[in-house]
Amino acid sequence: MLKQAIIQAGGKGTRLGKLTEQTPKPLVEVAGKSLLEYQLDWCRDHSLKEVCIVVNYLSERIEAFLEKKRKKYPGMQIRCVHEEQALGTAGILPYLSEELDDEFLLLYGDVLFDIDLDRMLGFHRAKKADASLVLHPNDHPYDSDLVVTDEDERVRAFLSKPHAEGLRYRNLVNAALYLLSKTIIEDIPKGEASDFGKDIFPKAVQKRKIYGYSTPEFLKDMGTPDRRDAVEKAVLSGKVKRRNLRCRQKAIFLDRDGVLNYDTDLIHRPEDFKLYPYTADALKRINASDYLSVITTNQSVIARNLTDIDGLREIHDKMETELGHEGAFVDAIYYCPHHPDGGFPGENAAFKKKCSCRKPSPGMIMQATERFHINLKKSWMIGDSERDIQAGKAAGVRTIGLKTGHGLKKSRTEPDLFFSNLTEAVNHILERPYEKLVEEVMYKLPEEGSGHILLLGGNSRTGKTHLSREIEWALEEEGISCFTIHLDDWILPKEERPADPDVFANFNFTQIQSDLSLILDGQRVELQGYRRHPDRPSVPVSYQYENQQVILVEGILALADAEWRKKAHLKIFTHCDRAVHEERIKTFYRWKGHTDDSIDQQYQQRLVNEYEVVDQMALHADILHSTG
Repeated sequence: MLKQAIIQAGGKGTRLGKLTEQTPKPLVEVAGKSLLEYQLDWCRDHSLKEVCIVVNYLSERIEAFLEKKRKKYPGMQIRCVHEEQALGTAGILPYLSEELDDEFLLLYGDVLFDIDLDRMLGFHRAKKADASLVLHPNDHPYDSDLVVTDEDERVRAFLSKPHAEGLRYRNLVNAALYLLSKTIIEDIPKGEASDFGKDIFPKAVQKRKIYGYSTPEFLKDMGTPDRRDAVEKAVLSGKVKRRNLRCRQKAIFLDRDGVLNYDTDLIHRPEDFKLYPYTADALKRINASDYLSVITTNQSVIARNLTDIDGLREIHDKMETELGHEGAFVDAIYYCPHHPDGGFPGENAAFKKKCSCRKPSPGMIMQATERFHINLKKSWMIGDSERDIQAGKAAGVRTIGLKTGHGLKKSRTEPDLFFSNLTEAVNHILERPYEKLVEEVMYKLPEEGSGHILLLGGNSRTGKTHLSREIEWALEEEGISCFTIHLDDWILPKEERPADPDVFANFNFTQIQSDLSLILDGQRVELQGYRRHPDRPSVPVSYQYENQQVILVEGILALADAEWRKKAHLKIFTHCDRAVHEERIKTFYRWKGHTDDSIDQQYQQRLVNEYEVVDQMALHADILHSTG
């Protein structure tokens, strides 16, 4: 059992300015409590029994603080060791050698953190490491000390700041928390100032087993007033504690090509990789939230022998470097190098095999789930291909399709939600635009019985389908069964519509009325399904009501029939500003391959015989919800 920790608390903290003129850096307060107290609380909560605090600058203030706080830590031996001359972060250890166990922690006194020590200790012992360094991505890697690891997470090099111009790197920052085996002391010169990151570890990597323990948990130094303020904000919001991997995490899983970057097909050179202009901003929003950002990407370019693992790493280093310069990062990258089909000239036979990691299998999502203790029911998958959506559904996460990249144009698998690009998807996840409306719906629906009808109407592209999914999820969380009918499944194929159709003719409204009566009587109704894109095959659908508690009818014409309205317990109409609606319609039809001229002509035609007609149905709604 690990029981010892050393806290390096002797620095002056000059970058904190006035905050440390009369106060040692470990006693600077964050949300009403000193940094040292946070660290001691963490040591106590993780059952550490011995804490040695290395002091120098204003050491009497630290000793006085400890005297006041000793009763808070019964059973912990806390003592100070005076460092008469500055010996850096490592130089004191040879003098403490006889008192140290075979394994111990070393903490820097200017870092506020909350990590799951048991996970880190399990990693350290599984690797049989001489040293395990806590590593993490941050939003300023360009001015941080970086660490280079291999595929087995073994440390191979250190990249100290300042970095050479044009350097590409993985965003993996030394977080200044080390789990050390006593053997590392043999590499530290006695009586000399030395630093772990600059002097000891870079030399020791050749002969010692030094590993990087990468974690998304909260670890931030308080070297500047701005960083101290950011840390305080995270403490007050509860994010520091929530990010400890003892707590279940939420994640946004991201496909790479077509989601984060332009998909130019089988990208195998760094020069062919180009991020979308909005990617960094979208990722920054995720980074600031409670969600982890995890890339899961099929990379058959390795199996095809277009590049190798080192070549793929160069592409990802370019991506992480560019994101880092914009203040964004990803928490982890998982890739599948395999391809199931073999026998082609030039292929890399070692990677030509069936595997559990290649999407549509959920293997990469499940690897990340185990590593980061992820709650799949609270997580999302964002992708542009059918494989992405299938992998997400197989893992049990909510799925979002994008119109970028492949755009799900040929997909037979429907995502839960569908957006134009990553920005829209992330905004929806984080802003939860339907939250209050869903709460109102839940309040107004009857609590008991079955067959309660909820009608959800509104024009095309006004958010009906998104809202219906949010209602379904809310009902599911409350244990209420829901039977959803999507009226789009009754849209006639283009070749079967009248020459000058109106909205009722496009949907074969008479057939809808007849089929809904059959469905509510418990009979099965089978349909050919609606092709949302010209390249997409139609997927047959069937409806059979089985006495679910709520019947949700969603579609443009949901509020069109007087008899349905009489039967409904709640009627909702979604609406958006005309200019917003026009832009959404145009984006949708560009995705379908229409030219701008044909879109303009079609919009003007539909404005009269569909959009304005449907808007009149808002008069029948109990709830009018405006979007955009």
